[in-house]
Amino acid sequence: MTRLFGTDGVRGLANKKLTATMALRLGSAAAEVLTKEHRSTKRRPVAVVGRDPRVSGEMLAAALSAGMAGRGVDVLRVGVLPTPAVAYLTDFYGADLGVVISASHNPMPDNGIKFFSKGGHKLPDHVEDEIEAAMETVPEEGPTGHGIGRIIEEAPDAKQAYLDHLARSMPRSLEGIKVVVDCANGAASDVAPAAYAAAGAEVVAIHNRPNAYNINDNAGSTHIGQVRDAVLEHGADIGLSHDGDADRCLAVDAQGNVVDGDQIMAILALAMKENGELRKSTLVATVMSNLGLRLAMDQAGIKIATTNVGDRYVLEELNKFGYSLGGEQSGHIVLPDYATTGDGTLTGLALMSRMAETGLSLQSLASAMKVLPQVLINVPVSNKAIIETHPEVVAAIEFAEHELGQEGRVLLRPSGTEELFRVMVEAKEQETARRIAGALAAVVSKV
Repeated sequence: MTRLFGTDGVRGLANKKLTATMALRLGSAAAEVLTKEHRSTKRRPVAVVGRDPRVSGEMLAAALSAGMAGRGVDVLRVGVLPTPAVAYLTDFYGADLGVVISASHNPMPDNGIKFFSKGGHKLPDHVEDEIEAAMETVPEEGPTGHGIGRIIEEAPDAKQAYLDHLARSMPRSLEGIKVVVDCANGAASDVAPAAYAAAGAEVVAIHNRPNAYNINDNAGSTHIGQVRDAVLEHGADIGLSHDGDADRCLAVDAQGNVVDGDQIMAILALAMKENGELRKSTLVATVMSNLGLRLAMDQAGIKIATTNVGDRYVLEELNKFGYSLGGEQSGHIVLPDYATTGDGTLTGLALMSRMAETGLSLQSLASAMKVLPQVLINVPVSNKAIIETHPEVVAAIEFAEHELGQEGRVLLRPSGTEELFRVMVEAKEQETARRIAGALAAVVSKV
C-alpha cells in the first residue's frame, strides 16, 4: 500500500487526489495524534494554519480547520504566509501544531498539506504514519457544546511578528545593495520585499501580485531566467528567486550568473567559519550536492555531513548532531539557530548580509566554489527495486568510476515519487559527464 505522506507532507492534484474530504479527515486525525497530552487537562489545544495563495488553498484550509475544530482544537488562521513563517508562528503563539497548505514549487492545480509539531518542527516518519492510521479510526462524532474548537479567521499580528523575527535574526544594514526579488506570485509576495526593504536594501519586486491562479507560472525559482533578466534590466547587485511557499532561495549575481544552493551554502559556510558560528566546522548537504562544494569545503577545512535528498533529512542531521548550517542544491537552506526549517527570505537576508559585511560582490563571493559540470538523466524503469543490484548496472558503475577517478562522481538513485531512476554524473568536462551519464542511462533502461 502506497504511503500517504511523501517527502514533504501530503501532496497531489487538488480536488482529485487531495480533496476537501481528505483534508477534513487529515485535520481530524492530526488533531487526535498531536494533541494527546491535552486529553486529561482543561487547556484547549491550538493549531496555527497558513497557506500559499493558490485557489484550492481556500477550500482545503476550510476543510482542514473544520476537522481540527471538530476534535476540540482552536484553529488560528494566519492567512497567506510562507511555510517558514507558519513554522515560526507555531512556536511564537505557543501552539500545539502548525499546518501549511501549499505545494511549494508545483504548478497551481496541485496542492499539499504539511504539519509541524509544537515548536514548529517537521514531523518524523513514525508520527506521520500514526496520523495516516488515525484517519481510519477517529470517530465521526466528536465533542459537543463547549468542547468544540473555535476557528479564529485572522491573526492581525502574524505577518509583523514574522518580519520582526527576520529583522532580529539578520540585523545587519543592507543599505547600498539593490536587489531584485522574484516572489513567484506566491506566499512571500508581501513579506520578502518588506523584509529586504526593512533591512535597508533597494528592492525591485517582480511576480508579487498573486491572483489565486498564477503561482509559479513562469515565475520563481523554477524559472530563474525571469529574475536574471530583471537584474540585468535594473542594474541590480543581486537577484533572489523564491518558490511558491518561499522555503527556498536561489540567487543571480550582477552579471546574470546563477548562484545555486550549493554556492549559497559555500558562501555562508565560509562566513560562519570565519565568524566562529559554524559548529564542529561541519556543513550538512545531500548526496546531490555538487562535487565542487566538497572540494571547496575540503580546502577551507570544513567537513561535509551527507544525507539523502530532502530537506527533512538535512534537518534530522542538523538536529541530531547540533550543526549550524545545512541545505540542498535546490535552494533549501537551513540555519537552525534562527529557523526550524528552510527559509528562503532568511537565506536572502543572510546572503546580502555577507555582501554588506565584506563589501564584495556576489560573483566574487561565489567564486570560492567552482561548480563542476553535472548531468542528470531521469530514466523510466519498470522496477526500481532491482536496478542498483543488477549485475550489468553494477559493472557499468564500476567502469564509470574507474574512468572518472578522483575527478568526478557517479550517483544512481530511485525517484521517491515516480517509476524513475536518476542517473547523475559529475566530471571536470561537460562532454565527459554527458557521455558517461548517457552510457549509464542506456544500461539502466535495458534492465
